[in-house]
Amino acid sequence: MKFVKFSDHDVAKVQKDLGDTIVSGTPVQHSQLKFSGAKDSFKSGIWESTAGVFTADFDGIIEFCHILEGAATIRTSDGETFSVSAGDAFVMDNGLKTEWTVDDYVKKHFVICTV
Repeated sequence: MKFVKFSDHDVAKVQKDLGDTIVSGTPVQHSQLKFSGAKDSFKSGIWESTAGVFTADFDGIIEFCHILEGAATIRTSDGETFSVSAGDAFVMDNGLKTEWTVDDYVKKHFVICTV
């Protein structure tokens, strides 16, 4: 068992390989995995992205997000569009397919559970 206070847990930022997820622009994304537990079925950390449009599919996971800085527009595969900005919290359920539009920058705290 452990207690992890994010501000005391300094880990390196890792640049994400966006592969074929980029729709337009040249987004650059980094993440910092601050905690991983329950045999890696529960993860939490910080993620950030620069401007661009990209896809993200949530297959086999449920993700809770809390936007810390910036903003994004998220379009789901069923055609709904959501605007999120600093202070907003939301959950993306298993099986959800999304397209993110980041006009400038977005930073979020994430919690991912494998299902």
